Amino acid sequence: MRQEQVRRWKQEEDKREAEEKRKPTKPSKPGTKNVCFMHGKDGKEWVWVMGDHRNDRTIRQILDDEAQRNADTQADIELERQRKSKEQEFQRKMEEEQKRLERERAEREAELKRKEEEAALYASLKEAREAAKRLEEEKMRSQEEVTLRVNDLRLNGVNDCQQIIQKKFAVERRKSMERVETNKKRRSSELYMKWKHMRDSIDKQALETSKEVEPIWKEQEKRAKDAEVQMRQLARDAREEVRNSFRHVARNLTAVSAFASGKDKPPLPPKNSEKIKAHKRKSRPPRPQNRDAIIAWFHDEERERSAGLDPQTNKPAEWFHGIIPRMDAETMLINEPTGSYLVRVSERVWGYTISYRASDRCKHFLVDTTENGYQFFGTNQIKHATLADLILYHVNHHITVAGKEMLLKPIGQIKSPPDYYDLFKNRRSESTSL
Repeated sequence: MRQEQVRRWKQEEDKREAEEKRKPTKPSKPGTKNVCFMHGKDGKEWVWVMGDHRNDRTIRQILDDEAQRNADTQADIELERQRKSKEQEFQRKMEEEQKRLERERAEREAELKRKEEEAALYASLKEAREAAKRLEEEKMRSQEEVTLRVNDLRLNGVNDCQQIIQKKFAVERRKSMERVETNKKRRSSELYMKWKHMRDSIDKQALETSKEVEPIWKEQEKRAKDAEVQMRQLARDAREEVRNSFRHVARNLTAVSAFASGKDKPPLPPKNSEKIKAHKRKSRPPRPQNRDAIIAWFHDEERERSAGLDPQTNKPAEWFHGIIPRMDAETMLINEPTGSYLVRVSERVWGYTISYRASDRCKHFLVDTTENGYQFFGTNQIKHATLADLILYHVNHHITVAGKEMLLKPIGQIKSPPDYYDLFKNRRSESTSL
């Protein structure tokens, strides 16, 4: 079976390659770039794996040769620059030497002319004649010497000077080239050692960095795994919470159906003296209509249940606030640390709102009071006898599994009279210490 599959696969591959070869190739557009692979004797792409052949050099040898070539090239560039500067210096010295010879010849001619003028001015007539005669003879001899010397200088002097300078320049050039060659080897060796030292330091630094990064990476990996385990646990808790809520609803439906059928009525729950005594409630709309309705509700029902009072002092608790809007609550919490909270009378429902300062924003949790107790809205919530018990419970327990909110710091009043003044102003039994 396997051989048949391989045979069919090879047959399909050969067929597809034959069809691709028969397709006419489109002419490439001018300016387009493409990559062509070399082919070996077998017609396939030519591949060379470095290091497999016995004559292949190691990567370190290749890098060393490349570094040596770069060092030689850099040394050639530097020494060629030095050679050009020295040649310019030799050329300048040769021109200065020629100018000096020309200047000396002009000075000698000026000196002879000055002597002639002095002899003509200060000698007597006889002396002048004799001096003129001697001067004439001397002049003729001097002219002959000068002429011979000038001619000699013109014919041979400049050439000899140039030859001397050129010979001197050639000697200096030969010595300079020898120095250049020596300096080239020395500079090339310096550049190579500098590059090698730099590469060794980079390798050492990379090794040290890898040693430092490895524990950090392991710590990050451990944190990621812990976070993944935590997320899985949260998902399991959420699924369990949903299942429990479904079970609770199913039990309620079963009890309701059993009660409706009239066969077996569910047993009465045991009496508990600690629970809040049921009392008659006035009929009211689903939601508060205005502020006066909320105040009346609080006076009629919540004051009897000691809502908002500290059970130890029987005075308004530090966290309790009156009917304040959401924006005012967030303004009071915006500059407070995470875990700060306050409890205010809700304007939306017959109950309360816990405003909580989270790390990124302010959260608001509604508290329901319609079931003879205090609990958060939602399924499978814990019911508390008093509002103070609910607050005290969530000082040590999270409000939600995902958010992990805990009531850590209560936020009190910031103005006088306090915002709960309307709720307690008609109280008779004791002062509210306003």
